[in-house]
Amino acid sequence: MTDAQETAADVPLRTTGGGPPDDGGSSVAEAPTPLLEPREGIPPVIADEDSLAEVIAAFAAGSGPVAVDAERASGYRYGQRAYLVQLRRAGAGTALIDPVACPDLSGLGEALSGVEWVLHAATQDLPCLREIGMVPSRLFDTELAGRLAGFPRVGLGAMVEGVLGFTLEKGHSAVDWSTRPLPEPWLRYAALDVELLVDLRDALEKELDRQGKLEWALEEFDAIASAPPAEPRKDPWRRTSGMHKVRRRRQLAVVRELWEARDRIAQRRDVSPGKVLSDAAIVEAALSLPANVHALAALNGFGHRMGRRQLEQWQAAVDRARALPEAQLPQPGQPVTGPPPPRAWADKDPAAAARLSAARAAVSALAETLNMPQENLITPDTVRRVCWEPPAVVSAESVGAALAGFGARAWQVEQVTPVLVAALSA
Repeated sequence: MTDAQETAADVPLRTTGGGPPDDGGSSVAEAPTPLLEPREGIPPVIADEDSLAEVIAAFAAGSGPVAVDAERASGYRYGQRAYLVQLRRAGAGTALIDPVACPDLSGLGEALSGVEWVLHAATQDLPCLREIGMVPSRLFDTELAGRLAGFPRVGLGAMVEGVLGFTLEKGHSAVDWSTRPLPEPWLRYAALDVELLVDLRDALEKELDRQGKLEWALEEFDAIASAPPAEPRKDPWRRTSGMHKVRRRRQLAVVRELWEARDRIAQRRDVSPGKVLSDAAIVEAALSLPANVHALAALNGFGHRMGRRQLEQWQAAVDRARALPEAQLPQPGQPVTGPPPPRAWADKDPAAAARLSAARAAVSALAETLNMPQENLITPDTVRRVCWEPPAVVSAESVGAALAGFGARAWQVEQVTPVLVAALSA
């Protein structure tokens, strides 16, 4: 075994990547070791049912947590489906699975039911894993663990370097993972992404326990694992980049028509919507309201490279928006649930604005004391809601109940309630 193949069991927690300071003050200043090859080499890509059955049996017979990762083709393909799934477990080694050739991995998910899954930034990968039948009942999120432990940089590469003392090559993170066959350097990169994930989990568990935050982290992980799938976004066209420039209702209708036309084309062609038509071009057309194809072709994003047929389909979308009766035009902004934007509080309710100012300062100070980001201590939206409509009688019980009602976990309620009570009372 080479130096680059040692595991975290042999390596103390390091601070080369800027991790939390030691209580003792000194830190290890060793140069990180490049991690160049998976311990058992690059495994073959699983792309048939017989090989998948062997992997399922091997991972079911393995021991301890299972490291899980998925690669998508964001920016290249439509949607967020998985194009490669990587797993590693003691006793089973590493597996690379092609979910295009093996689109139903529910058997693997069932074999790992009850096993702790270790993911980095779990909420990014869970939706695409759910699509192919893989849903964890227990998980450990190494990115979230790093946030709670106070690490300033929580990307996988930074965490592996800062905690375990190894560097990962991250040059292939944004490639087109729908490419077939996948090049060997990409497969090496993918295998290395799960190589030390369980080792990182073990080291972070010890660090969280040392800081008295392990139970908090476990509550957070349980909340992620038990969360239902996200509801489809209402009016997704409103998230078009540059929408702040679009103010008139007729212009909003152009954005909607162009966005929906682009989405249909992108889905049919299985390409990223941005490769069909850029957000900037959509906004440009909305602001200009071109009367014909000639006027549309003069706009940025609809230049000489675009064929007549393409220009006509975009102009047809603009024409549909231009022809809509006033009653069918979209309203500016989205229906607001909950408090108004904080910038409006001073005019609408000065007392609420004062409560929010005091609460924000108190939460910020507490987060600094606990050495974690404010948004992980309590969501800003929760603080706003409690400050906008505080309990009729401010007490630890009433404020704690309000926080829990807005989805705060028990550890968050325990930590935040005293400072919010003081802020609301003041």
